[in-house]
Amino acid sequence: MAINQITVFLENKAGALLDVTRFLSDNKVDLRAINIAETADYGLLRLITADNAQAEKVLKSEGLIFTETPVLAVAIDDKPGALSDVLEVLAKENIDVHYMYSIFGHQDGKAYMIMQLEDSQKASEILKANGITIAEPKDLQIG
Repeated sequence: MAINQITVFLENKAGALLDVTRFLSDNKVDLRAINIAETADYGLLRLITADNAQAEKVLKSEGLIFTETPVLAVAIDDKPGALSDVLEVLAKENIDVHYMYSIFGHQDGKAYMIMQLEDSQKASEILKANGITIAEPKDLQIG
């Protein structure tokens, strides 16, 4: 099952990231994962929050531009080679990984990787068929 990631477009300037995290913190929005990428002109702040509805309300009230994107949270054994095993399953099925990053913390000996994929539904079915767990929002304490 896909979960929703919020992508916020930021100016490339000192304090822009601080502003967003402070706005969310002041409004009691808990972060589950965060990733930032940059281009020459702007930054892309990718967030998984405990409450996307509240996060989006805050971002909108601050006049920030954002989108919501479905991503998979894939459970990976916390041991060497486990990520390679998952990526091998996807590669064999010719599923492109657009980007990925890890989520905060571990549960039951599992690390979680956030993956934005060419075809999330197909990828989810293939990964499950290969014994790989796809996290549900409740598994990540996302409401």
